[in-house]
Amino acid sequence: MNRRFCFTALLLLLSVPLLRAQSSEGHNITARIKGLANKTAYLAHFYGPTQFTPRDTATADANGTLVFDGPKELPGGLYMIVVNAKPVLQLVIGEQRFSFEADTLNVIESMKVTGSRENEIFYGYQKFLSKKYGEIGALQKQGGSPTQLAALRKEVEEYRKNFIAQNANTLTVKLFKAAEEPEVPEAPKLANGRPDSNWVFNYYRNHYFDGFDFADERLLRTPFLQNKIDRYIKELTVQTVDSLIPAADYLVSKAKANEEMLRYTIWYITNQYEEQKKVLNTDGLFIHMAEKYWLTGVMPVSDTSTLKSMRERVAILKPLLAGKILPNISLQDTLGRRRALHDLKADYTIAFFYDPECGHCRESAPKLKKFFDDNKAKGVQIYAVAIGKTEADWKKFIREFKLQNLVNVYGPSAPVDYKNKYDVYSTPTVYVLDKDKKILARRLPVEDLEGYFNFLQQQKLKQKPAPMKDAKASVKGK
Repeated sequence: MNRRFCFTALLLLLSVPLLRAQSSEGHNITARIKGLANKTAYLAHFYGPTQFTPRDTATADANGTLVFDGPKELPGGLYMIVVNAKPVLQLVIGEQRFSFEADTLNVIESMKVTGSRENEIFYGYQKFLSKKYGEIGALQKQGGSPTQLAALRKEVEEYRKNFIAQNANTLTVKLFKAAEEPEVPEAPKLANGRPDSNWVFNYYRNHYFDGFDFADERLLRTPFLQNKIDRYIKELTVQTVDSLIPAADYLVSKAKANEEMLRYTIWYITNQYEEQKKVLNTDGLFIHMAEKYWLTGVMPVSDTSTLKSMRERVAILKPLLAGKILPNISLQDTLGRRRALHDLKADYTIAFFYDPECGHCRESAPKLKKFFDDNKAKGVQIYAVAIGKTEADWKKFIREFKLQNLVNVYGPSAPVDYKNKYDVYSTPTVYVLDKDKKILARRLPVEDLEGYFNFLQQQKLKQKPAPMKDAKASVKGK
């Protein structure tokens, strides 16, 4: 089966038992799960933190017994048994033939495994932690002393260290280590005696992947790789292209330890930054990923149409990155005069590409007018390009939304390839330009113009040099 289920990412560290294993090839996992009588279940592995990929299906009998049996081995990883689109328990798939028993009311405590050391230690670890954390919680409620609590926590830490040492080569330990946060040593002190917070951050970031084995393809089928990539590149990296590119290259260099890891890492980073989904002006990372990894063959791709589409996308976006000058355009205004974008004299120009018949454009028009009215005295001008089919619709749109004070031009009066030259694949498309018509922001929603313009004003004030003191006053003061 090749369907994919998407569910809420709940890391239920749960699991179920098996009864017997018969076949010598393929997989055979037998489970008796109290609470699943006569229900259909999927055996699915993680693919990212919120997606499961089903590998087998079984229907339980009246006693809750079900058998996942197939002629092919299951790829190793962290799996879920899923019923009615909800995860019931987790299994570590390494061994291909084993059995277990469990009760859905308390999977961890009820789990009994036969024939799978991975799942025995996986649940044994959880049973111990569940018991000890229960004792710690009870002690806290009873007002236990710090010494008693410290002793219990020390017991947990010693157990964890011994567990990892005794089971070092298991997938279970790799899972736990992959999920761990780096332990940060005591930071050096600054001159003022305080700990150096920058040192702490840099140490944490530099050691963030210490416990993750990029050479082990099985970790692809867990929630950990995507979670760690997300945190590293989106939270531990400044969201500017200059910072994102070396961070992405670092991740790719780590992933080269395994071809499937490499493929996933390149695909995921590229996908996240293809259309600057959340952070403005970061699609330069998409271009970098495309040119360095996809179009050079580092990313294995057999579909030539994918590479063709990517090459075309790069060709469109590259001239439109932040810092580039938006290509000039010269069209007729409502009086039939030619108005060129680059001839506008303004500290900031908003290039607004729209279709008078577009619903989103109609929603944006009042917000655009308000933004212009509020900020025209601060050096803002708007170059509104209508790319609709008829001149009558264009002029009606201007009158309806009272946009006469904008520089209104009509697109079809001159043949312009808006999609390829200005990346107008949907409307409205907005560019924010500086006085030299360099791109400050691209594809910014109209409702975000005010906030972004305020940000630009604040940055301008920060860069403005402090006023010089009066020279005579300075001499007198001496």
